[in-house]
Amino acid sequence: MSNILLALVDGSTYSKSVCDHAVWVADRMNAAVDLLHVLDRQPGAGRSDLSGSIALGARTALLKELSDLDEQRARLLQQKGRAILDDARAIIESAGQKVAGAHLRQGEIVETVIAQEGPASMIMVGKRGEEADFASLRLGAHLERFIRASHKPVFVASRAFKPIDTVLIAYDGAASSRRVVDHVAQNPLFAGLKIDLVTVGSRNRDTEKALEDAGSILAGAGLSVDTTIVSGHPDEVLGQRVEDCGSCLVAMGAYGHSRIRSFVLGSTTTEMLRSCKAPVLLMR
Repeated sequence: MSNILLALVDGSTYSKSVCDHAVWVADRMNAAVDLLHVLDRQPGAGRSDLSGSIALGARTALLKELSDLDEQRARLLQQKGRAILDDARAIIESAGQKVAGAHLRQGEIVETVIAQEGPASMIMVGKRGEEADFASLRLGAHLERFIRASHKPVFVASRAFKPIDTVLIAYDGAASSRRVVDHVAQNPLFAGLKIDLVTVGSRNRDTEKALEDAGSILAGAGLSVDTTIVSGHPDEVLGQRVEDCGSCLVAMGAYGHSRIRSFVLGSTTTEMLRSCKAPVLLMR
């Protein structure tokens, strides 16, 4: 089995959804799942210096106690990480899918994931991390950096898995959206699913031709395709289309602009990830 899905699990409410979506993808792609949990904070990171103004003898004792606490915290984080991986493995294997490996790593999360992604054909991650229950409108702190850095398609799981029967492709004719169309046409993940190919913008000869060409690639791969051009703000129009669909996967190009331009103009990718209640597959 050569296909590998790299699934990131962090123990948040999204971890179960990542596993459930990984089961669905692995089954359709005949893939194994590689599990990864990253200990993102160094032991003692962010701890206040409590010893600076204490007399020498007491200060030495306190430093020893703080060092012992750091070691205990590091051991507990290791145990927690292994438990998270064990739970994820149980979810995936109980659904009849293969776990290729379960990796516990320590380091900066984006660099660690990128170093681990080599053999994977897709990366699977939750929309939000451990803070999800406390900041429901905040994207995971590392998500944009990770998507920009990854060389693989990134599957961003929604809060809970629902059976998927439709793929909504947000198509703007840019290079990244053309890569999305090629990927959908070639990947067994999408076989038998309805394809809703949507361009948000003005209807003219160029947009009609671009959409027709993309639709032909998908239809040529044996997929059932509907093509639509709609006007409006992309994240609002696409978000409403997701609501109307109810059980779809959104596929789109990711972060077509630089971070500076996205900061000034806003990013459709970020807005879709923030507001969309469906899973999103992103390609750079």
